[in-house]
Amino acid sequence: MRHAGNQRPAIQALVGDVPHGTRTPDGASRAVPPPGQAPGREKGSGHMGHGAGASASTLAGDAAARPSDREPPGVDGTRFRSVLGRFATGVVAITAFEDGTDRPAGLAANSFTSVSLDPPLVAFCVAHTSTTWPRLRGAARLCVNILSEPQLEVCERLALRGGDKFAGIDWTRTPNGGPLIEGALAWIECSVEQEHVAGDHVIVVARVHDLDHHHDADPLLFYKGTYGTFT
Repeated sequence: MRHAGNQRPAIQALVGDVPHGTRTPDGASRAVPPPGQAPGREKGSGHMGHGAGASASTLAGDAAARPSDREPPGVDGTRFRSVLGRFATGVVAITAFEDGTDRPAGLAANSFTSVSLDPPLVAFCVAHTSTTWPRLRGAARLCVNILSEPQLEVCERLALRGGDKFAGIDWTRTPNGGPLIEGALAWIECSVEQEHVAGDHVIVVARVHDLDHHHDADPLLFYKGTYGTFT
């Protein structure tokens, strides 16, 4: 992967305006569920009881051999981000007009994915701390812009907190009127179908109403805390 400029701070695990100690696209993050605890035995299952002749050492040895009885060690957040950072993703800008205005708003995310062909569904993740998502979620339509390599500055602009994030960003409208960022590889117009709370994020499932190619270029990629593209 060819880097786009100097090393950049890692995108926060999923989407939110405030990263954990780093600057990120508006909370963009990797859509990966937190690791679950090792499953315990169901009630009524497991070892049969020992007879009266079983020795104490045998009982102790059997207990030590049951790893499922022990709590797994906690997962360090820094290590979690470092390991999951080895999964390369694209970057999208999710845009909409603020309710009752012609003023566009948006956030950047790398937690975007397709979900279903029938019906056509996509999904992305948003941190509970995001201050932009509340301004977008009530819109009748969202526009997902798939960003190209030259749009790193757009990604960084959308990571800013407060102010007019679209200042200096060229944009037009989709055929249905959604805010489409110039230079995006493609656009996907959708509406919120479901929201699922998942830890410190919300998984947003959206129904696709229209989509199309827009611009030919290399994609903007995010990998191991840096932006880049194919070489």
